[in-house]
Amino acid sequence: MDDVEHDAATGAGVIDHLLRQRACRTFTDSHVVDEDLVTMLRAATHAPSAENRQPWVFVVVRDATTRGAIVELSRRVWDGGARRHAQRNLDPGFFAAVDEFVDRGYGGAPVLVVVAGDGRSGVPEPVLASSVFPATQNLLLAAASLGYGSSMTTLAAQVPDVLAAAVGLPAGVRPLAVVPIGRPATPMGRPRRRPVGEVAHLDSFGTPFEPVTAGPSATAEPRHPAPPPA
Repeated sequence: MDDVEHDAATGAGVIDHLLRQRACRTFTDSHVVDEDLVTMLRAATHAPSAENRQPWVFVVVRDATTRGAIVELSRRVWDGGARRHAQRNLDPGFFAAVDEFVDRGYGGAPVLVVVAGDGRSGVPEPVLASSVFPATQNLLLAAASLGYGSSMTTLAAQVPDVLAAAVGLPAGVRPLAVVPIGRPATPMGRPRRRPVGEVAHLDSFGTPFEPVTAGPSATAEPRHPAPPPA
C-alpha cells in the first residue's frame, strides 16, 4: 500500500486509541524494557514543534535514588499547597486517587521520564512548552499502544531548578513534566470527556458546532456537567 493511501481500518484504530487514552495512577513493578522505551521516545520525537526546532529533552530515570528524589520533591509541592488546592477543586473520589498516586510515589511506577525543553538557543519558554507538550502526548499514546500506563504530571516541575539538578540538566534546559511509565496495576476504562458540542463553536463563540450527519453519529451527544480530568 502506498504510504499516502488512506487505510480506513487503520484510521479507525488510531481514532479509537486516541479516545481511550487516559492517565494511569497505579502501576505494577514489572520491568519496562529499553526497546519499548526507545519506541515511545521515537514517537515523542515525531511531534510537531515551533519552527521544527525539536527542543525536547527526555531523561529516563530508572535509578531508585534519583526516582526517590523526584518523588520527595513532588510530595513537597503537594503538601506545600497543591493538595489543599486539589481538595477544594476535585471530586472526592478523584482527589483520593490523586492523593494516593502522590503518596505512593507516582503510583509505584518503575520508570519516570523527565520531559524538558532546551532553551539554550534562545527559544522563549512559551514556545518551548508549545513544542514539548505535543511530544509528551505522543509519549503517552505510544506507551498505551505497547500496553503500558502513563500520565503527565507537573508537580515536580513547579520547582524547576531542583528537578533539573536532580537529573543533571544544564542551565537553559527547563523541566516541564514528569511522566511515570509502567504496567497498569488495574484495568483502565475509557476516560470521561465533555461532549464536542460543549467545547466547539461554529464561526463564533456561543454557537455549538454540532453538524448533522447521516447515520448513528447524527444523534446529538447528551449534555453533561464537566467531569474531573483523567
